[in-house]
Amino acid sequence: MLIFDLPLLAPVALLAGAAAGFSKPGRRPGAILALTERLALAALTVALVCAATLVMSGPGNGSRIGLSGVALSARVDAVSITMLVLVTFIGWIVLRYASTYLDGEDRQGSFTGWLCLTLAAVLLLVTAGNLFQLAASWIATSLFLHRLLVFYRERPGARRAARKKFITARLSDGALIVAAVLLGTAYGTADIGQILSAARDGDGGSLAVAAAGLLAVAALLKSAQFPTHGWLTEVMETPTPVSALLHAGVVNAGGFLLIRFADVLLLAPGVLAGLVALGGFTALLGSMVMLTQSSVKTSLAWSTVAQMGFMTFECGLALFPLALLHIVAHSLYKAHAFLASGGAVEAVTAARRPGPVAIPGAAAVGRAFLCALTIFAVVGLAFGLPHESPQAFALGAILIFGVAYMLAQGFADAAPRALTWRTAAYAVATSIGYFALQAAAIHLTAGALPPTPAPGPLEWALIMLALLTFGLVAVLQAMFPLWAYHPAAAGLRVHLANGLYANAAFDRLVGGWSLRPAS
Repeated sequence: MLIFDLPLLAPVALLAGAAAGFSKPGRRPGAILALTERLALAALTVALVCAATLVMSGPGNGSRIGLSGVALSARVDAVSITMLVLVTFIGWIVLRYASTYLDGEDRQGSFTGWLCLTLAAVLLLVTAGNLFQLAASWIATSLFLHRLLVFYRERPGARRAARKKFITARLSDGALIVAAVLLGTAYGTADIGQILSAARDGDGGSLAVAAAGLLAVAALLKSAQFPTHGWLTEVMETPTPVSALLHAGVVNAGGFLLIRFADVLLLAPGVLAGLVALGGFTALLGSMVMLTQSSVKTSLAWSTVAQMGFMTFECGLALFPLALLHIVAHSLYKAHAFLASGGAVEAVTAARRPGPVAIPGAAAVGRAFLCALTIFAVVGLAFGLPHESPQAFALGAILIFGVAYMLAQGFADAAPRALTWRTAAYAVATSIGYFALQAAAIHLTAGALPPTPAPGPLEWALIMLALLTFGLVAVLQAMFPLWAYHPAAAGLRVHLANGLYANAAFDRLVGGWSLRPAS
């Protein structure tokens, strides 16, 4: 049906915007900026029409445009359309923001062109209906992003971050290409819909298992997972719109890849276990390191590392609908946080603290966790959480650990009573919102994503280990103000502030500190 070809119009609109930007690459391109904004809005409109089409007509595949092996085609389902709407919305906002943020820059038009090209490549990626389009757009996204990362080529930090990103991206590209070849060989087709259908029936054999492993490698490298996460924490040398753009299907493209091929990954339990282990470690490391950063944007970058790790962790637990929900929620929040980071600095600078800062003690942390467990019991039972999979139950418990961390600030002995009640109300609202959105995500993706299988012995061991470690880290984070500046913890704080030196080791491996000045 021609109606399923509509998603391809969105990247076409942004390609037109890129052509307009490159037509006047210098300072203040004038009417070109207004044109690119309108084209981005047109792409968003196409995405919303596609969402309406999905509701009315159900999922489907568009026609193949091109040769038999090298063609464009769109896949319309809950996963692709959710990402299509998300990317076009954030892209439109980022383009509007960039038109003011870069006003007066020498290469403002060129920046706008590369921004549009990157967004167009992401749109082709998330709507890909065949393996060729998926791999080609995956590669194109990183190549176009590279030009944005080196926008200020005279800055050594920008070139160093771009070099590390380039190396990890090429490794990711290679893994995805080999995975695509294996999938095409195992299933005798390049059509993603047919591959997923056959994988859901248990077909594919050892080739599919090998492809699942390579898909996981490609996703981990793309989404800045430990130990190749360093480039993401150093992209502060690029314009702020690029930091927001990363959350429009760029840094979280790895999560999308895992969700897209969920049926294939379920054929390889060992691969899922690896995702749980590495994603969980990355999430814990990022959440601890972000607390030691003095720069707002660097702290946000480490938060993104942690969130990408948690997204990978969710995919490893086979909670693919919740991972998709995570991508949407985190992308919207973090894009806004980066675009508003300058205002956040001003707000903190201008803030007045009339009294001492409320620091939670051990008793306050205990009260917070007791209250959080009560919230978990009441809200979780109301939404029927015990009837969900054990993986979803564990994820809900980990959420409650985060709620307890928030509650501890309001339960401190020095905290005003109004702050305590307000924090408790926010904790309840957060829990209700999470469980409601979780139920909605599972319902809306029921046909597009496979149900979570029952855990085996290995999965149970990983679940218990995750609950133990996330719970311990939540306690440490809640008590962070007490021990952060203690002499005994000074060394640990220094090590955490430097990310346990994994990025420094990667710099040394690739010669990141030996870059010559730009000519």
